[in-house]
Amino acid sequence: MSILASRLARIKPSPTIAVTQKARDLKAAGRDVLSLGAGEPDFDTPDTIKEAAIAAIRAGDTKYTPVDGTPALKKAIVAKFKRENGLDYSVDQINVGVGGKQVLYNALVATLNPGDEVVIPAPYWVSYPDMVELAEGTPVPVGCPPEKGFKLQPADLERVITPKTKWVILNSPSNPSGAAYTRDELKALTDVLLRHPQVWVMTDDIYEHLVYDGFVFTTPAQVEPALKERTLTVNGVSKAYAMTGWRIGYAAGPIQLIKAMDMVQGQQTSGACTIAQWAAVEALTGPQDFIPKCRRAFEERRDLVVSMLGQAKLLKCPKPEGAFYVYPSCEEAIGLEAPSGKVIESDEDFVSEVLETEGVAAVHGAAFGQGPNFRVSYATSLKTLEEACRKIQRFTAALR
Repeated sequence: MSILASRLARIKPSPTIAVTQKARDLKAAGRDVLSLGAGEPDFDTPDTIKEAAIAAIRAGDTKYTPVDGTPALKKAIVAKFKRENGLDYSVDQINVGVGGKQVLYNALVATLNPGDEVVIPAPYWVSYPDMVELAEGTPVPVGCPPEKGFKLQPADLERVITPKTKWVILNSPSNPSGAAYTRDELKALTDVLLRHPQVWVMTDDIYEHLVYDGFVFTTPAQVEPALKERTLTVNGVSKAYAMTGWRIGYAAGPIQLIKAMDMVQGQQTSGACTIAQWAAVEALTGPQDFIPKCRRAFEERRDLVVSMLGQAKLLKCPKPEGAFYVYPSCEEAIGLEAPSGKVIESDEDFVSEVLETEGVAAVHGAAFGQGPNFRVSYATSLKTLEEACRKIQRFTAALR
């Protein structure tokens, strides 16, 4: 008899982590690999943030914290929501977790009963459906095709809502497509949700500051104040401040939900790392000049990748509004023969052959619930991106 729980059969390992690890393994074996799989800024954490962490260590601020975050960090988060999003919250409406992923998961565990449905626009971040499954809910993917900008349409949202629908997850800008909703597009979705009072909104705003071409970011509770009491607004410091390894995510929402998430976290990890929380205080309250510098660099990289992959034979590469990913279609490559002699039957075959033939690691679209596409992260240097795109161009040109 297996010791493993039956719930594990409902989930699978993260494909993005698997691709990143495979690239590491190939490098360790001596292969020259260019990894475009990681969803992680390549910039270093700003020095002011590092110094705040060092100061906390020297001050002996290394003890347990309240489960849902230190008072200083919760105050900084309240100020951030007011300053950047025009949203008023009190400190008891804030939850701090060990990364945005924990915050999202705790909310699902705290609210889902068996059979409850969660609407997830596809393509989606790979972890959303699996977290819903682990929490004994039912993920309901909704296709958002490229001709609709990879964005959920109001009629499609209306169509999939049932009496069992408990959450809709919105991620803007999106991982993997980089698609971002305008205020008007969000208003059209929130108008639908106003007609369904049993449905809550979980908005993942982790890429909020990475938008380009003058795009103006908005979040659902800001667009439709009447939904604020059933909206959980999730964010974190990982992408905007290059703090992925510090593991600090946070959310704001109704007190009843925040208390429930606090209870789940109290029996799971307790509070996030004290030192990382002091670093996050500095990130949110200190100099913000790092963000526009980062944004300009990412925008330049995006433009390079969109141009070069757009010139690749058989590929179509839409230009995203935000994040640091592009999501090209490789549909025209399906059915063709790779240089190895293998026939490409799926987007997973496509990225596997690109890795084996050219040493470029990307993530297949099926992992994100919609293909045939693949995700390229441009969170790496222009030199690396140019070389990687040239190799992808060479690969597609060789298909027969």
